[in-house]
Amino acid sequence: MEKQESKPMFPLAMEVLQQFRQIFGSLRHHFRELEERCGLPGSQLWVLQEVQRSAGIGISDLARRMGIHQSTCSLLVERLVEGGLLEKSRNPMDQRRVGLTLGLGGADILSRLPGPAEGILPGALSRLSDDALRALQLHLASLIDQLPGENGRYAGTPLAEMCTAKAVRTVTKDTDGQ
Repeated sequence: MEKQESKPMFPLAMEVLQQFRQIFGSLRHHFRELEERCGLPGSQLWVLQEVQRSAGIGISDLARRMGIHQSTCSLLVERLVEGGLLEKSRNPMDQRRVGLTLGLGGADILSRLPGPAEGILPGALSRLSDDALRALQLHLASLIDQLPGENGRYAGTPLAEMCTAKAVRTVTKDTDGQ
């Protein structure tokens, strides 16, 4: 990796950095609260919440709805099935399709949610105007282009998994060797 020269930050750049800290800190606080209250990581809670909203949903549709890779979704679902919080069943109309429903403990856990399982950022983004979202998308794409490494690999990872202490340690460990 090419070493980039560090320049002093201008006041505007520092303000933007502080805004990112506010966003990241709010996300971490939300996901910690979810996990403390419900005993599961936010990404697993989001799976449960989406299955509650659409009983019988398949893994492909669930992954698409969550904006994550299908293999990531499958791993989340398997953990919840093993824990008895989700159940898989064959679709009577098409035996090749497997649908998901809440298991016995799934509804109980969801009743303890202090806020949206998907996190607070999707809701905040949905309240922005289309023009504001387009501008944000454009400017974030420019910022991402300035970052070293292959940043696209994170696009399909649930935010909840990026905001936990374990995930932060893993990311730190991965980047220490570079």
